Amino acid sequence: MTVSIARRWAAVSLGALLGAAAGAGNALAQAQSNCEWYANLALQQQKINLDRACGFTGPAWSTNRAAHLNWCVSVAPEVWKEQAKQRDQMLAKCPAR
Repeated sequence: MTVSIARRWAAVSLGALLGAAAGAGNALAQAQSNCEWYANLALQQQKINLDRACGFTGPAWSTNRAAHLNWCVSVAPEVWKEQAKQRDQMLAKCPAR
């Protein structure tokens, strides 16, 4: 009887572990997808910055997609969302010429 309980527990534990691993994989894939979106948006915002000659500079205004992507995956979603929002607000103050 003890062996049966141990086997059941092992099966449940393995199932939970595999489920958690799948969930982590899905979360990682979602984070990567979000950061792909973020990097593309950052490049679009930088293009507007350059086209309008707004003069915004610094890492947030880079044309290096990989830099935006790497930064995004290193911070919490709230941080990259706030960064994108701040760039939008800055661009709103820089009219098209």
